[in-house]
Amino acid sequence: MEEKIKVIFENDDFLVIDKPSGMTTTKEKKNEEGTVEDYLRIVRKNELPRNGIIHRLDKGTSGLVLVAKNSKTLINFKLQFKNRLVTKKYYCLVGGATSQDGSINWPIERSKFGFGKFGVGVDGKNALTEFRLLKKYRKNNKKYSFLEVNLKTGRTHQIRVHMNYLGWPLVGDRLYGGEFDILKRPFLHAFELEIFLPNEDNKMKFNSELASDLQKHLSLYEEE
Repeated sequence: MEEKIKVIFENDDFLVIDKPSGMTTTKEKKNEEGTVEDYLRIVRKNELPRNGIIHRLDKGTSGLVLVAKNSKTLINFKLQFKNRLVTKKYYCLVGGATSQDGSINWPIERSKFGFGKFGVGVDGKNALTEFRLLKKYRKNNKKYSFLEVNLKTGRTHQIRVHMNYLGWPLVGDRLYGGEFDILKRPFLHAFELEIFLPNEDNKMKFNSELASDLQKHLSLYEEE
C-alpha cells in the first residue's frame, strides 16, 4: 500500500501525498480495502476524523492530496478550503479544440439520468472552473486540447461535468462521454496545490509531475 503512495512533503502539522489513479481516497464503502484512509490509519497511525484527509480526489484521478496530522491543523485547513484560500490546479486532456482560456460558472447537481453521475442544473450548488489551453494535439484527424484547470470550487466530478457540458469531454472518461479505448480512466491529474501555512501568512506550493500512464498516453498524439 505505502509503495503506491508518494509523500511529497511532511512536517509536524501536515503531509502532502501523491495519490495514484485507481485508489479510493475515503472509505465510502466500508468494506473496501487499500484506500488512502487505510494507508493513513494503518501505516501513518493517523486517528483524526477521516484520518486527516482534507479533500478528496475521484478514484480515477491521480495527484496531490492534503492531510492534517493534528486537530488544530485540520480545523485551519478546513477553513482555508471553505473560504476558497486554497489553489488547486489540474491537467486534463479533452476531445475538441477549446478556446485559449475561459471560465465556467454553472451549478452542479446530481443527475436524474444516471446513478453516481452529476450534471449542470439550476438547482445545483455553485461551481466555478477556470481553464487555460497549454497545447493542441491531433490524432486520427481529431483535435484534442491539453488544459491547465484552476478549480475554484470543489464539487463532485466538477471538471468532468463542466468540460462535458461544453462539448469537450475528458479523454478516458466513460461516464461523461469521453473516448474510452486505450486509457481506462479520465485523463485528469491534480498537479498543483497552494495553501497558507497553519496560523501564518506565508504560502507553500506543491507540485506533482503528470502521472506516468498519462504521459505515455499523451505520447500517442501529435502536437499541432
